Amino acid sequence: MSEAKSQPNAKSAKRAAKRPGKPAKILKKAPSVDNPGRVLKRSRYSKAEAYAIFERFHADNPEPEGELDYINAYTLLVAVLLSAQATDVGVNRATKHLFQIADTPEKMVALGEDRVREEIRTIGLFKTKAKNVILMSEQLIRDHGGEVPENREALEKLPGVGRKTANVVLNIFFGHPTIAVDTHLFRLGNRIGIAPGKTPLDVEKAMEKAVPVEFSLHAHHWLILHGRYICKARKPECKRCVIYDLCKSPEKEKFDAIPDIAVRTKALILKDTAA
Repeated sequence: MSEAKSQPNAKSAKRAAKRPGKPAKILKKAPSVDNPGRVLKRSRYSKAEAYAIFERFHADNPEPEGELDYINAYTLLVAVLLSAQATDVGVNRATKHLFQIADTPEKMVALGEDRVREEIRTIGLFKTKAKNVILMSEQLIRDHGGEVPENREALEKLPGVGRKTANVVLNIFFGHPTIAVDTHLFRLGNRIGIAPGKTPLDVEKAMEKAVPVEFSLHAHHWLILHGRYICKARKPECKRCVIYDLCKSPEKEKFDAIPDIAVRTKALILKDTAA
């Protein structure tokens, strides 16, 4: 046998290297819209426990706000439409000048698809979005006198507008207690188990049942902000979590003591209750 044939090939060496040691640890992926993973049949929390969670969110941030910049109902609708697969920061950067020159459907249509495309070219799917912005604006003029309808069904009939976009506009501008399920909220509902579901609509319906009535207006913002900045997809920052001691997620990081922010927020609630 020649020396060349006696040497193991690259694949054989790789297989041999894997045998003696322990198998590599497979990190559990955070639930996502595309891959919800194993979905619970029901919430992990009782009504009292769910109330305590939202009471904690309220104490920490009584008046949460969305992070998209807008001038009126129309510009909010455009901003939310543009935010699909894009960051709020990126959308705000792209719309800063656009909304200065086109803050109504009539002005946007007059601007034209080519100009809108140039204004928003820094965000993902800008060509399709520019087309939808013009089509949506034309339909608003034709069917609603240029006004944004305060109705989910009517909103969802507009080009580029789905249930999530409609819910955001109804919540932020019109003050409806709607739940807009984006990737962050979908992950949170399944990860901590407060509103599990295989689809965004499943999570939305489960969340509507889980959220106490008095917290329903701001629940959408609290959950999205919590998922975006604290309970992140790749690695939750449990040290900064206001609901750490209430959370029943199996992914929760174990500490010797409850994080200070959770302790302080709980004490704030107790103080307000006693007053």
